[in-house]
Amino acid sequence: MSLLKKPVVLAAGLAIAIAALYWFWPSAEPAAGAGQAAAGKPGAGQKPAGQRPGGPRPAGAANNPWAMPVPVRVIEAGSTDLKVQIKAIGTVTPLNTVLVQSRVAGPLQQVFFEEGQKVEAGQLLAQIDPADYKVELAQAQGQKEQNIALLKSAEQDLERFAKLKEQNTIAAQQMNAQQALVSQLKGAIKSNQAAIDAAALQLSYTQIKAPISGRLGLRAVDPGNLIQANSAEGLVTITQSSPIAVVFTIPETQLQQVRTAFRAGAALSVEAWDRAEQMQLTSGTLTTLDNQIDIATGTLKLKAEFANQNEELFPNQFVNVRLNVAVQSGAVTIPQDAVQYGAQGTYVYMIDDNNKAQIRLLKLGAVDNGLVAVEEGLKAGDKVVLEGLDRLRPDREVEVIQDAPKG
Repeated sequence: MSLLKKPVVLAAGLAIAIAALYWFWPSAEPAAGAGQAAAGKPGAGQKPAGQRPGGPRPAGAANNPWAMPVPVRVIEAGSTDLKVQIKAIGTVTPLNTVLVQSRVAGPLQQVFFEEGQKVEAGQLLAQIDPADYKVELAQAQGQKEQNIALLKSAEQDLERFAKLKEQNTIAAQQMNAQQALVSQLKGAIKSNQAAIDAAALQLSYTQIKAPISGRLGLRAVDPGNLIQANSAEGLVTITQSSPIAVVFTIPETQLQQVRTAFRAGAALSVEAWDRAEQMQLTSGTLTTLDNQIDIATGTLKLKAEFANQNEELFPNQFVNVRLNVAVQSGAVTIPQDAVQYGAQGTYVYMIDDNNKAQIRLLKLGAVDNGLVAVEEGLKAGDKVVLEGLDRLRPDREVEVIQDAPKG
């Protein structure tokens, strides 16, 4: 670089440095703008002291979101009678299920039911061709009548032999033989009557009747088919739907609580809810506790019975079960949605007298329909934050938007 160019470059660099120093160096307010500086406003054409272009605005309540009250919705802790419930998953189980089978063989002559129909015990379901069984009954009846006639003749002979025996005109052996014949014919008649009863019973079996009340399933055999006695396939299945049972399990840790309530003698009510636990289907009563704990799962089976008059429950349906074991009177309750979970345990944000949020650690109890009992940490009437929790910190001022209903 030539000697002529060096002074030019040095002069340009020095000018840039001076301009930067002037722009970024804090400058004092001019005397003419002293009044404006005292009022917190810069003078005309001047930048605030110490502020760089693009720098933050001065801190203040109007510009600091963390200094503004947080809008929240609150709810007062209530005092109510709370049901102590045990929740479980159960299976709807019929009290009785019967496979309807024919007890005699023969052609299926006629069917008197429709699939899915509700039937009563003793109702006629189907008819087997009775012709063969009527013949067997007639044969048994004819054999009895024949033996009755023989008996009558033998008894008359016995009376004549008795008179001759008195006159010593026949041997005693002949008299004894005639008495034996009469006894033999009497026994045969009893056997004939048994055969008649058996034939009549077989004939009655040609009418297939419902053994229990319930709802029919799908028909397994169509009319016209030759069916066998006691076929494994059967004719149709009847499932008792009213009343009906629900079988569910509870962990062994809750067994003592249930046994204590069950032994007290009062009927324990059981509620059946749908899969989403949004609608109660029906209610019933706990009837049975199993006699042993399943060691593989550590649970005990329980059975509850439901009237199910409107068939709210369907066999083999899965339901949510709520077993009511006690009622906690005057419990302090809050909505479950207000409860928070942290490293120190369960807690809520409550609003103090200064309208600031404070953390309260809780000891929780029973749960019932979205409400949870608070055993320690709150009293009835305390205001608990229900919505707006995400921006809260201890001692943060809040603005109550609208009070929610009491818990």
